[in-house]
Amino acid sequence: MRTRILLCSLFCGIILCFSACSPDQSPDQIRQKTAEDTATLKHDSKAVVEGIKEGLSDKKSVDLNKGSREDLESLPGMNHEKVNRIIAERPYNSGHQLVSRHVLSEDEYSQIQDRVIVSK
Repeated sequence: MRTRILLCSLFCGIILCFSACSPDQSPDQIRQKTAEDTATLKHDSKAVVEGIKEGLSDKKSVDLNKGSREDLESLPGMNHEKVNRIIAERPYNSGHQLVSRHVLSEDEYSQIQDRVIVSK
């Protein structure tokens, strides 16, 4: 991913250099063209950054009451045994009931608390 960003930035920089170095343009035209290309690069860079943020924070929420075994196993620190305990103790009124019912420890729950929801 970093390589792709680096190559994109390098490519855009090269285009800016070549577009700004045209001998048939006046200094004002070069300045204007450079400003336009810089604005485009700024817009594209923001789009790349947003894409990276979305990719890194691709945290799918899992419903403790309705989530499948596979969904629950996708949570950080979960294994087959813990998932079986979660399913056996359903239904939940809140995510923290995983701790109060001794299904998970407080540390285990803290790893998944931002990725679980409870529907009623």
